[in-house]
Amino acid sequence: MKPRILIVEDEVAITEPLAESLVREGFDPEIAPTLAQGVVAFDEREPDLVLLDLMLPDGDGRSLCRDIRARSDVPIIMLTARSDEVDRVVGLELGADDYVLKPFSARELSARIRAILRRAAEAPKRRGAVEIGDVKLDPASRTVTKAGASVELAAREFDLLHLLMRNAGQVVRREDIMDRVWDEHWFGPTKTLDVHISWLRKKIEDHPANPRYITTIRGVGFRFASGEDLAG
Repeated sequence: MKPRILIVEDEVAITEPLAESLVREGFDPEIAPTLAQGVVAFDEREPDLVLLDLMLPDGDGRSLCRDIRARSDVPIIMLTARSDEVDRVVGLELGADDYVLKPFSARELSARIRAILRRAAEAPKRRGAVEIGDVKLDPASRTVTKAGASVELAAREFDLLHLLMRNAGQVVRREDIMDRVWDEHWFGPTKTLDVHISWLRKKIEDHPANPRYITTIRGVGFRFASGEDLAG
């Protein structure tokens, strides 16, 4: 079955050639030119990936991104003419998987779609909740609690914690984390991973400077404690 791609974009000069290119690349695209139509198409079509314009005639694409992410792990790539870093960061924090500036190369976009779909197929999605110590993560509701109290996490923090907890007791290499939580097209500093780890520790550790859950394996990556570690 061809991967279903929902294009929520109102510029015909973009959507028509893009849809034709995606068909040639082996995808099954559908166009929704408004926010309202995007909501309906998402529910009816159940796409494998969403290409979402930031500025739509009847609203802000970020609201649809927020709505989709609240109930689905389907990958989202935002399309926008805005180059402001704040807009990019806000989109990613809402749960978008990538952010492409117009004008873009159809071939490059196709490569990004394939990479994201490949990672989505490999990643654990919507499986049952995982609980280690007093930290519980539920991928279905994208919620985290510590000792029963809700922990507020940004989208990227949640994905990072999800990856680490699903591999509890094992060392997850830095490059694997960057590929799966960020992506292979990430050109920012790798220091961003250390910053996110620091944020997570402040939110789930009793003593962030002396972490019980997330330990650094110097020169390699990070490890989330297993239940056996905590019981010992």
